[in-house]
Amino acid sequence: MPDREIKAHFIEPMLLLRTEKLPQGGLWVYELKLDGFRAEAIKSSGRVHLRSRNDKDFNARYPAIVQALAAMPDETVIDGEIVALDESGRPSFNALQNFGSSPAALFYYVFDTMILAGKDVMHEPLTVRRELLQVRLLAKLGEPIRESPELDASVPELICSVKAQGLEGLVAKRCDSRYEPSQRSGAWQKMRVNQGQDFVIAGYTPTPKNFDAVVFGYYDGGKLMYAGRTRNGFTPSSRDQLFKRFKALGAEKSPFVNLPEARGGRWGEGLTAEKMKECRWLKPVLVGQFEFVEWTPDGHLRHSRFMGLREDQEPREVTREA
Repeated sequence: MPDREIKAHFIEPMLLLRTEKLPQGGLWVYELKLDGFRAEAIKSSGRVHLRSRNDKDFNARYPAIVQALAAMPDETVIDGEIVALDESGRPSFNALQNFGSSPAALFYYVFDTMILAGKDVMHEPLTVRRELLQVRLLAKLGEPIRESPELDASVPELICSVKAQGLEGLVAKRCDSRYEPSQRSGAWQKMRVNQGQDFVIAGYTPTPKNFDAVVFGYYDGGKLMYAGRTRNGFTPSSRDQLFKRFKALGAEKSPFVNLPEARGGRWGEGLTAEKMKECRWLKPVLVGQFEFVEWTPDGHLRHSRFMGLREDQEPREVTREA
């Protein structure tokens, strides 16, 4: 008896488990960890819907991608990442954040399919889903839709290459893994090679026009911990746009449980009671991506830099990465 056709709908994306050491062996395949926005493409009743990982609408924001997905079979759902490439062809989250005001090229890198022409294929192994993706979908789609390619090299070789090119990291997936919506089972794993992660922005130091630096941190056991502050990475335009968001998020008290600190620290990243008088506090709802050189022994970031807001990340999910 043939499978009953199902309607395409939003599916909670399968999640990746963070690791400091990727698994090796024939059961695993590897991809680049792309520095972009996770996005799900859904075609149902002849219409394409591009959704963020937390089911927000991306159609108006990325119309060229939506248009390019029109050739998808009806009642189909695929998983991928929206990525901006800089002038050297490398993924750039900063370029993605400023898309429209920069010359960056935008692409949708697809890596999985969950529903294909009305058939649920999530129970199929990854190798089968990837073949269906290549033959039944990507063969019909053109730029800016691309496949997120599997990398044919050993893990040590891939790590060296990622470091050399200044890319974010690597992803490992079990060949026999089924698609597990909203689960972080370990069948998919990710490892960051170069330093950077998401943080919650919950304060700033003001200037007469907007702000000088942002104050940010991460959650630990449900409590917001201060990690650092930075004035780096902002353009005049991004400062103005971010400050508009700040105006509606004012808070009377600091939301960080580990402030004030007793001393400023060797490199001055600490926030003492005196320095806190210069700060204005925000409700902890904005998530930004930051790059940095290292963590200091007292739990602060050195030489941090703001890369852009992450509209697809829930603040409470932001924890300190190893």
